[in-house]
Parts: sequence; C-alpha cells; structure tokens
Amino acid sequence: MEKEHEQHLVPYRLYLLVWAGLMGLTIVTVGAKYADLQHLAIFAAILIATVKASLVVLYFMHMRYEKRIIPIIILVALASFGVFLILTFTDYPFR
Repeated sequence: MEKEHEQHLVPYRLYLLVWAGLMGLTIVTVGAKYADLQHLAIFAAILIATVKASLVVLYFMHMRYEKRIIPIIILVALASFGVFLILTFTDYPFR
C-alpha cells in the first residue's frame, strides 16, 4: 500500500506574513514604475515578479511541502523559460 500523504498544518500567521510580503512587493513595483531606472526597469520588474511568483508557488500552492521531484521539475521548466527569455532579449537589439 502507498504511504498516505502527510498533511501539513500551516499557521495563519505565515499566510498573513506572505500576504504582507506580496503587498509590500506590490508597493515596490509601483514605486519602481515612478523611479527613473531607464534600462534597468525591465530587469527590476522581472525580478520583483519572480519573487512574488515564488512566494505564491511556495506557500499558497504548497510546493514547499511537496516531495523533491516536483520542485526539481518546476525548476527545470523555469530554467528552460529563463533560457528562452534570455535568447529573446539577445535578439531584441537586432530588430
């Protein structure tokens, strides 16, 4: 028989802290829009969005408590996406 899936009890305080972090990062995103970042604006936006997406995936989608193979699969998919994104940005100046 298969082992039953363990249930992880996450305290509400952790969810509130993650929510507060997401709200704080949203404020940083809005502040970055008004800051004069010039060429760094797109990288700042991508970095902030990556951190926010990571918080959502880890805590609200409970990936932090999954077996090791699932995060490895997600990381491989994200790495592939990152390679495609970098290749897209390297092509952009030649248009």
